[in-house]
Amino acid sequence: MESIIVEKLKQLPPEYHKEVIHFIDALLTEKVPKRKKKPKLDWIGGLEEYRDQYTALELQKKTMEWRD
Repeated sequence: MESIIVEKLKQLPPEYHKEVIHFIDALLTEKVPKRKKKPKLDWIGGLEEYRDQYTALELQKKTMEWRD
């Protein structure tokens, strides 16, 4: 496949080469899906010390208070 692309590019006049490069760049940014990073889960267990003091709902309400 690469050789076909190179041969076709060689057939174009040099003034079109930049246009081909821009087209390829546009395809790469628009069409190729970006790799998604795996989420960090280092927060898991961060509230473990409060397990016996609060329910999940109470902790959720506390976070809303802390945001204000």
